[in-house]
Amino acid sequence: MNNLEDVIMNISTENIFDVKGKKAIVTGSTRGLGYGMAEGLMEAGAEVVIVGTSDRVFTVADDFKDRGFACHAVKGNLAVRDEVYRVFRESVAALGGDLDILVTSHGIQRRHSAEEFPMEEWDEVLNVNLNSVFILCQEAGKIMLKKGYGKIVTIASMSSFFGGQTVPAYAAAKGGIAQLTKELSNDWIGRGINVNSIAPGYMATEMNDALLDKNNPRYLQITERIPAHRWGTGDDMKGPCLFLCSHASDYLGGAIIPVDGGYLVK
Repeated sequence: MNNLEDVIMNISTENIFDVKGKKAIVTGSTRGLGYGMAEGLMEAGAEVVIVGTSDRVFTVADDFKDRGFACHAVKGNLAVRDEVYRVFRESVAALGGDLDILVTSHGIQRRHSAEEFPMEEWDEVLNVNLNSVFILCQEAGKIMLKKGYGKIVTIASMSSFFGGQTVPAYAAAKGGIAQLTKELSNDWIGRGINVNSIAPGYMATEMNDALLDKNNPRYLQITERIPAHRWGTGDDMKGPCLFLCSHASDYLGGAIIPVDGGYLVK
């Protein structure tokens, strides 16, 4: 029996979701869904590095520290390859050189009709939403493989399942995230790393500000289409994220879990 099997044999329902003392990086975590997932992990006892693109990341980290959480902040532009590597190095250093959990929650959106979509914006979206995710997963995997344990959670989208409109770069990136998640799982699950993904539905976040006007016909159309009759929040991501970051998901690999209020099945 190997060490991982020994660990699994000793897990009870009392501690199956336990992440106390685990070391985590959560990108895109100064607001919205990333904030909710980072907060959820800290509430469950994990030590977390939050990553953001502005000085807001330091204010958010200070707020978490004031609440008694073990939190660190790293600022960086994940559209730039060298910055991605630097952010990862500084994050791991803040965690004492170790890493148990990676959640890649950062992302951007650009909207244009496909025939008018600027290539510079295409490159920007793919760099942020897909290329940087692979780099972070690759670097995290190198650490996790050495100890035979790790949890990686990518963030897919409804656009991983259907194409959408006026979002060709975003749809391409999120389709790529779904396939990347499956491939990384195939490579690593037999060596102790679980790689899975959460696919949020329509969420009340800044990325969707343009749609959140309750007088907007599109807002009403979307809300009517959601069986839960509401848009999601960062708090709705806490449970699924904790599940995927804990021993509860030890036999789960390459899953794309919709957190969408039932949108996909209607």
